[in-house]
Amino acid sequence: MVNYRRMRVAGGTYFFTLTLKDRRSDLLVRHIDLLRDALRQVKRRRPFTLSAVVVMPDHLHLLVQMPQGDSNYSARLRDFKALFVKSLRAAGEPIRLNNGGDADIWQARFWEHMIRDEQDFAAHVGYIHFNPVKHGYVQRVMDWPFSSFHRYVRQGALPANWAGGEGLELAGDS
Repeated sequence: MVNYRRMRVAGGTYFFTLTLKDRRSDLLVRHIDLLRDALRQVKRRRPFTLSAVVVMPDHLHLLVQMPQGDSNYSARLRDFKALFVKSLRAAGEPIRLNNGGDADIWQARFWEHMIRDEQDFAAHVGYIHFNPVKHGYVQRVMDWPFSSFHRYVRQGALPANWAGGEGLELAGDS
C-alpha cells in the first residue's frame, strides 16, 4: 500500500476533492440539502472558512481555510462524510455496505492541495466555479445552482457572465 503524505500547515488554505465511489451517481445533487446541512454541522463543531465550493452529481470541490493553530482537515472531512451518510440513512436512502461493514458511498481517500499564494488561490476558485461547464452540465457557470459562484457575484468579486459567453475569463482577470 502507498504511504500517503499530506501537507499539514496550521491556518493553511486547502483545495479538496471528495468523490463518490459510484461515479455515475447523482446522490450529491439529489440530496443537496442533506449535504449542505452536514457541511454546516461540521463547520459548527470544527470551524473553518469555506472560500469556494461546487457540488457536482458525483463529486465536490472545496476551498477551505483552516483556523490559526489548526491543521486537522482530515477530521473535518471524515466527519462531513459520516454526517452525510447518517443523514442519507435517516432519509431512507438505501446504503450498500462494503466488506468491512461501512457505508460504501465515498471513495476512501480524497485529493488535497495546499494553496501556495494568491495566484494559486484564484486559479483554484476558477477551477471550482468552471467545473460544471468542464463536465458538460451547463454552458455558463452562472447556470449551475450548486456553487459558491453565486456568492462571488453577489459580493461583486466576479461578474455574472464570468467564463460564459464569448471567451473564458480567468479568476483574477479584470
